[in-house]
Amino acid sequence: MFSSWRPAPGQEMPIGELAAKYATLSLLKEDLDALRPLPPEAIKSLHADMVVRYTFNSNAIEGNTLTLMETKVVLEDGLTIGGKSMREHLEAINHREAIALLEELSKEPNPLTERTIKDLHQLVLKGIDDANAGRYRQQNVLISGAGFTPPDFLHVQEHMEAFCRWRNDCADLHPVERAARVHADFVNIHPFVDGNGRTARLLMNLELLQTGYPVVVIPVEERSRYYENLDAIAVRGDYKPFVWQLCGLVEKSFEPYWFVLGKQSDGKHHE
Repeated sequence: MFSSWRPAPGQEMPIGELAAKYATLSLLKEDLDALRPLPPEAIKSLHADMVVRYTFNSNAIEGNTLTLMETKVVLEDGLTIGGKSMREHLEAINHREAIALLEELSKEPNPLTERTIKDLHQLVLKGIDDANAGRYRQQNVLISGAGFTPPDFLHVQEHMEAFCRWRNDCADLHPVERAARVHADFVNIHPFVDGNGRTARLLMNLELLQTGYPVVVIPVEERSRYYENLDAIAVRGDYKPFVWQLCGLVEKSFEPYWFVLGKQSDGKHHE
């Protein structure tokens, strides 16, 4: 157990082997930026699709049994699904509200604060566990199946203070790498009793949105790989597998834009 948050070995410098991938992602972003401002109908269609897919997958990773179509019905039609718990419905509705806050926060490149983190978490657990929503845990926790133990709850505050200081002093990292590290390091601190995974993915996407990248959805089908890659960071300080996984998902996140806009991009600049 450690008493103060610190970066894992190798965290202090970018992962150089990923430079070519970062260049491709940056070019994809440039291609999308060149199309802005996007048509209002395109924005509406892309946003509705993102909210449903992101909410479904982020909740499904944590065990929510609402299907993609059921999630759509709950969010867009306001209906309840027979045989599904109230918690599962609230998880969907809350996640939509958290996305709305995420989008509002992303409009300005402000430093990451503990208040922002707590506000996002409060929405994740609203009406589900109000006693712990937006409050750091007051007990020690174990993560089932993980190869590490989060820090003692007595040290969570100092870990989070150090985490935010680090995040606000890492401008040298590519936005996608910074997003991956923010996600991984936050979830390793595990500052809340519940809702850490969903909050980590929201913080990851806050990083991406603030720098002009689309929202990334980690598909539930990649859950095992996702958990293995996060464990590699916690146990061995090896960020590369997770950063690589996220790079692939960021690349895919542009595809709905090309489809809706009737454009193509391969992340290369042609003469």
